[in-house]
Amino acid sequence: MAKILVVEDDREINQLLCTYLKSRSYETVSAQNGLEALNLFHCSPDISLVLLDIMLPLKSGDSVLQKLREQSNVPVIIISAKGMVQTKIDVMRMGADDYITKPFDLDEVLVRIEAVLRRSGVQQPPALKETLVFKDLVLNTVSGEVTLNGHEITLTGKEYRILELLLRNPDKLFSKANLFESVWNEPYFNTDTSLKVHMSNLRSKLKQFAEEEYIETVYGMGYRLKK
Repeated sequence: MAKILVVEDDREINQLLCTYLKSRSYETVSAQNGLEALNLFHCSPDISLVLLDIMLPLKSGDSVLQKLREQSNVPVIIISAKGMVQTKIDVMRMGADDYITKPFDLDEVLVRIEAVLRRSGVQQPPALKETLVFKDLVLNTVSGEVTLNGHEITLTGKEYRILELLLRNPDKLFSKANLFESVWNEPYFNTDTSLKVHMSNLRSKLKQFAEEEYIETVYGMGYRLKK
C-alpha cells in the first residue's frame, strides 16, 4: 500500500485530504508545518509520495522541497494557492513532480497522484470492485445501477456515494464527520443536517423493497451496514 505524506497547515484541508485518500486505499500521515514534515519523512522511510503546500509555518514548502531533493527522489506534488506561472516553474525546476492550484477537486488530486506514482513505479492500491454485494443489495459501479431483491432503486448522487462507501467498507463504523467529508469533500460541521437528510432518504428507498434494515445508526458514533 502506498503511503502519502500530506503537508498542509490548514487543519480542515489536511484532514479532508487524508480522509479522502484513505477512502481510496492509501495510507496517510500528516504534518502541519515544514519542520514536522521533514521529521516525519526521516522517521518514515516507506513514504511513497508527498503532497506539499508552499505556504507553511516554521519552514516554507519550497525549503522542504529543497531538503527532500538533497536526500531523496520521493515524488512530490505541490498543492498551493499560488497560481502564478513563475511559481510553478520555480518549484518544478527545484524537483517537484506536479503542481495543483487551490481550490482543487479531490478527484483531480487522486488522478495526479496515480499518474505520478505510475511514473515512479510505485505499486498502486488494488483495483476497486465493479460489483458490490451485501445480502440482497447489489451496486454496480460501472453502470451505476442499484438493485435490492431484484428491484432497481433510483438514487441521488449523494445517496449513491454514501451507499457505495458503506458497501466498500462493510465492517467499518463511519463517524458522521468521516462519512460527510468522504462524500461531500467538504469539512463537516455539527450544525449541518445534510447527511441526516440524505441518510433518511436512502433508508426510505431501501425500505420499499426489503423489510429488514440495511443501515444502522450507532448512537453517538455514526453509521454502518447492519449485519
